[in-house]
Amino acid sequence: MNVAKAGTKASLAIIVLIGLLLLMPWSGLAATLEVPPAAGGDGVQQALDQLGAGGEVVLSRGNYVVHQPIILRQDGQTLRGAGPETILFLADDANCPVVILGPPKDMTKGPTQGLHLAALLVDGNRTHQPDELWEILTNGVCINNNGVQVCDVSNAMIEHVVCRRCRSGGLVSTGRTRRLTLRDYTAYDNQFDGLACYRTEDSHFSGLNLHDNVGAGISLDLGFDNNTIDGAVLTDNDLGIFMRNSRDNWFEGVRIRRSRHDGVFMAQAGEATDSGWRVSPGTQCTGNTFNNLRVDGCGGRAFRVNDAACTNNVINNGQFLDNAQGGLSQPP
Repeated sequence: MNVAKAGTKASLAIIVLIGLLLLMPWSGLAATLEVPPAAGGDGVQQALDQLGAGGEVVLSRGNYVVHQPIILRQDGQTLRGAGPETILFLADDANCPVVILGPPKDMTKGPTQGLHLAALLVDGNRTHQPDELWEILTNGVCINNNGVQVCDVSNAMIEHVVCRRCRSGGLVSTGRTRRLTLRDYTAYDNQFDGLACYRTEDSHFSGLNLHDNVGAGISLDLGFDNNTIDGAVLTDNDLGIFMRNSRDNWFEGVRIRRSRHDGVFMAQAGEATDSGWRVSPGTQCTGNTFNNLRVDGCGGRAFRVNDAACTNNVINNGQFLDNAQGGLSQPP
């Protein structure tokens, strides 16, 4: 009986929502629409698609059950909650990302511009998602079951967002992402990394609180170049920062505490061959600067440089305290 009532309420909410959409003027002007929790993720997606470019969908406090990804597809779209009391909760066995900024696609068109995600909590319900992989695009890019997936966007902003309990990563950016601003972001209890960035450039990440993730607090790879990370606190993750193929980035005031292994692990990509391990040319970490880096209480090294090709990296005013295997480790 309770299930029937809940289903009826949800259906009525979606019907009311569609009616409101049909009554509103959509003559190319930006508009705002409030969507109630009973409409769920499907209602949120309908609102975004009907509003189109420049539209803003506002969510109230409550649980929005998500059965398929909520995708911001068009330039200038905003999805805004009312703070951490607005919860996007991934349904059992949905096995997908919760929110995607920029429609996943082959990289033949220009990036999606000016997207904005703000003031909500994403719960990936990871113990009830059977697989990490959601979809493989025709160009071979894999999209996993992350809390927030950023795909080939430019000039986007994500602020005041929490990602927890996701089957893969908390927030992942990839696919020629440029000028992304991420601030006041928290991630915890995710199966892999709190924040992972690939093919991301000219972006700014600040006010990060990443803790108790099974993988790294931050994972950087595949062309993470010319970015700034400041004011990050990374606590009780497997690694604080994992980085490969990353160049000319600036880290300011990062604190890493109690990583199960290393605080920072810096490496060059490689692959196993019949004759042994072979590094991939051009994938080393170079030109990165760490100002006021503090690493303490880790189970491995404070800062491990794994490969000799990782050169011209600078640590200014670093403090490495009480790490089980010592401070800075470099290859011969």
